[in-house]
Amino acid sequence: MDMKTSKWIRLTITYFVIFMVMVVILYPVLWVFGSSLNPGNSLSGSSMFPEDATFKHYKELFDPEKSDYLIWYWNTLKICFLTMIITVAMIAFMAYAFSRYRFVGRKYGLMTFLILQMIPNFAALIAIYVLAVVSGLIDTHIALILIYVGGLLPMNTWLAKGYFETIPKELDESAKMDGAGHFKIFWSIILPLVKPILSVIALFAFITPFTDFILARVILRSESNYTLAVGLYDMVANNFGAEFTKFAAGAVLIAIPISILFLSLQRYLISGLTSGGTKG
Repeated sequence: MDMKTSKWIRLTITYFVIFMVMVVILYPVLWVFGSSLNPGNSLSGSSMFPEDATFKHYKELFDPEKSDYLIWYWNTLKICFLTMIITVAMIAFMAYAFSRYRFVGRKYGLMTFLILQMIPNFAALIAIYVLAVVSGLIDTHIALILIYVGGLLPMNTWLAKGYFETIPKELDESAKMDGAGHFKIFWSIILPLVKPILSVIALFAFITPFTDFILARVILRSESNYTLAVGLYDMVANNFGAEFTKFAAGAVLIAIPISILFLSLQRYLISGLTSGGTKG
């Protein structure tokens, strides 16, 4: 077999695998979008490409008299943005400290983070609920934000620390010789160089409240405080499954802010993910 034939076979296999992956990913997406355009309420008679497609379900979602979808959307976006900002800020400072300084408890702190990241948040549902009740934060968005931030810190601190350690310490020493302080070095020199890994963490932190249902269901009680996951589930459950097409429409709209953020940070994501694991 000559080089040209071997290269053609490899390319054929590669494109076939890519095509199969695209089919696996796009098939359910097309079904959900097609279901959201079906005129009925049930999924039993829906199709991927409905002949009598309608945007009725989308209009109902945006009608305050028929649905609280806009309230749920606002609640979710508020929680997502606050979780993202707090998480990125805390991890930036923590990763910088763990990668640049040697202090008492550093080793045990990192080991604690390593152990904590092995335990998912929902494994401590009872403890989280009791703490929320005792602290008076039950049925509040602050409780969810604190839980999400706490759950994101261990794993992402390790990820960011590995990326911070790829930056030469000679830059810090040169800045110190020029009279720069610790915060000046962090803000003006280190922070611009770690944008890729912070972009990855920002994306993870933003997506977490969108994809979580269990914690939000345990903490939130009033319908006006619901997130999208809890609100859409409640909409289907209260109507005994008679609102599945409207549910599909709501699910389609969830992808909009996540897609916008992903496209905005796309140029940083690959370098952030690949470089973050080069050092421990």
